Amino acid sequence: MLIQGQVGAPAGTNAPGATPAIRQGQLGDLVVSELHGRYYEQTYRRNMFSGALATAQSATTGGITTQTAYVGLVLYNPPSSPVNLVIQKAGLASVVAQTNAIAFGLAQGFSQLPPQSTTAVSVKNNYVTGPAPVGQLYSAATFGITTTAPVSATFTHVLASIGTGALTTSQITPTMYDLEGSIVVPPTGFVQFYFSAGVTASSIFGSLAWEEVPL
Repeated sequence: MLIQGQVGAPAGTNAPGATPAIRQGQLGDLVVSELHGRYYEQTYRRNMFSGALATAQSATTGGITTQTAYVGLVLYNPPSSPVNLVIQKAGLASVVAQTNAIAFGLAQGFSQLPPQSTTAVSVKNNYVTGPAPVGQLYSAATFGITTTAPVSATFTHVLASIGTGALTTSQITPTMYDLEGSIVVPPTGFVQFYFSAGVTASSIFGSLAWEEVPL
């Protein structure tokens, strides 16, 4: 099928109901502009979800391993899931001075068995009256309950560093990171917050936002 368009801008404004040719650039590229906000379509379809830690907490150093109790923020896609979880945003705030200088980011891995000893985090559909998610968000979880189903996570996305300075000056620091859908979590997969060193107790807030796309 051959689709042709017009190179360059139209001579004037098109009236409602007109059927002009699509616009193209000089290399044959399609020229488009957004009608709504970037995530409007996904949100309108009730596919966008967000969840955040409601209180400040500590976090485990490093990645999730077999039979290790993890504390932080982890998003898991259960084995029976009919969707992929597509990570869009990650947010972090440190509200107490840290003892260690820390590299913060995301790690990813998979677990054939759902986690146990979990503490669930409330998740909201970004379409305010939309349905509940398939993805499961936890502030604490233990993965790999048996050694026959080993679990390991790989640190793949460095997002920020956290210093040891005292939080004595009023300031606003950018803490929302746009992953642009670059991590896809299939059934049995997970994405976790990763800290390279020990986090001060009751000091971390975090959030994740994702899209659920049918398989």
